[in-house]
Amino acid sequence: MKAAVLEELEQIVVKEVPTPTAGDEEMVVRVRTCSICGSDLRIYHHGNPRVKPPQIMGHEIAGDVVEVGREVTGFAVGDRVSVGADVPCGVCEFCRAGYGNNCLINYAIGYQFPGGFAEYIKLNATTMKFGPVHQIPEGLDYETAALAEPLGCCVNGLERVNVGPGDTVVIIGAGPAGCLLGQLARQLGATRIIMAQRSRPRLEIARQLGVDVLVCTAEEDLKERVMEATDGSGADVVVTACASPEAQMQAVDLVKNRGRINFFGGLPKGSPKIQLDSNRIHYGELLVTGSHGCVPWHHRAALGLLGSRAIRVRSLITHRVSLDDILKGFEIVENRTGMKVIVEP
Repeated sequence: MKAAVLEELEQIVVKEVPTPTAGDEEMVVRVRTCSICGSDLRIYHHGNPRVKPPQIMGHEIAGDVVEVGREVTGFAVGDRVSVGADVPCGVCEFCRAGYGNNCLINYAIGYQFPGGFAEYIKLNATTMKFGPVHQIPEGLDYETAALAEPLGCCVNGLERVNVGPGDTVVIIGAGPAGCLLGQLARQLGATRIIMAQRSRPRLEIARQLGVDVLVCTAEEDLKERVMEATDGSGADVVVTACASPEAQMQAVDLVKNRGRINFFGGLPKGSPKIQLDSNRIHYGELLVTGSHGCVPWHHRAALGLLGSRAIRVRSLITHRVSLDDILKGFEIVENRTGMKVIVEP
C-alpha cells in the first residue's frame, strides 16, 4: 500500500509499505479520509517523544472495514467507521477511572500506533478493546465523520469548564477548533459567543456559523470589546483555541469573577513560560484549567452531534489533497490559507 511516512524531522516520504493484515483481535480499515491536525505539523517540525520515526501520522480518520479478526465483535467487513486519536491503555488508574486521555502511557493513533496517512490502517487489539472506533451514522459522509476526532476534543474542552445555558463564551482563535467550539457552546446553551482572531477571513466563516460578536484583534482591543458586550462584567467562559502565550495570559482579564478559563490550544515547543495574574485568579475565584484530546465516549458523542446535523463542518473543509500531495496540505494548514485540509489516500 501507499503511505506517507515520517522518516525524520521535516522529512515525509510517500512510498510503498506492506499492507497490514488483521490478527485475531485486530481490524483493518481502508482509509477514505484523514484530515490534517495542527499536532501533525508540530510532530513534523519538532517531533514528539511518543512518535518514533519511521512512523505514519494522521489521527482524524474515516473509512471502511476490510478485514476483521475472528475474536473481534461489533464490527463486520463493509462497516463504515470513524477512528479517533487517544487510545486508553485500559489498565492504569486514569484509564480505569474513564480518563484515558490522561493515561501516563498516552497511546494514540498516529503517535505510537500507525496512523491514517495511508491507504490502510490496522487497529491493534488495544485500540479495538479500549479505543475510539465507532460506526458512522447513516447518511454521514466520510469527510464529516473524520472530524469527530477534533469535535470530541471540543466536547472534552467545554465539559472541563461546564458551559451551560445563559453563558457568554469568548473563544480566542477562529480556526477549525474555534469554529467547532463556538457551535458546540451554542448547543450547550450559551447565549452569546464572542470570537477573536487576528485576521478577518476566518472570522467571516465564523459569522456564517452564527457567532454573535467578531473581534479582529489586529484592529480592535479584545478586552474593550468583551467588556462592551458584557456590560463591563466579563465573560463566563474564555477558551484559548490558539497556540498563543499572550492569549492565555490575557484570558484572566476577560472573565467575570468566578469565571472559567480553558487553555484548549497547546503551545509549540520552545514557547516562553507564561505569567498569570495570580491575585486576579485568587480574588476573582477564577477556575483555570486545560484539556487535552478526548476519551472514546467524547468521540462517540461527537459522531452523534455530526449525525444529527447539530454541528456543521462542511464550510470548514476548504481543501482536499491526495496522499502524494500531503506536504502541500501541510503548507496550507501552516500558512492558514485554508481551514480544514482533507487527505484522500
